[in-house]
Amino acid sequence: TLRTFRDVPQAQLAKSILESAGIQCFLADENLVQMDWFYSNAIGGIKLWVDEGDAEAAAKLLDAEIPANFEVEGVGEFEQPGCPHCQSLDVAFAPTNWPLTKGAAGVRRPATAGSDRWKCNSCGYEWEESSPIEPSFE
Repeated sequence: TLRTFRDVPQAQLAKSILESAGIQCFLADENLVQMDWFYSNAIGGIKLWVDEGDAEAAAKLLDAEIPANFEVEGVGEFEQPGCPHCQSLDVAFAPTNWPLTKGAAGVRRPATAGSDRWKCNSCGYEWEESSPIEPSFE
């Protein structure tokens, strides 16, 4: 067991990172947690299993730093957005503008809540999409 995860999305992301590098791996207890996420703590989370021979390389991949920028084929250089509070690159875009209610016959009404925000996974700071720090392609 290389890592354990409480939530399915983080476990699947780690698995996809390893598989894209050609490292075979398996998520134990993933289906049980997908059925009811309350089971996650009771069973010790979702376990990411790798072969012992691949464990060191897999750990290095999962512990790798987030690059500040990288080339996107056919587009150019992508600059990773960062947290204006702690400068971490471990940030996520969290759109919150979605229809809230459904009218008669399941037709969505255009009611919205919140606004599009960024959230730092390192310090928890949140900021509006219109912040000076946004993803950009040059």
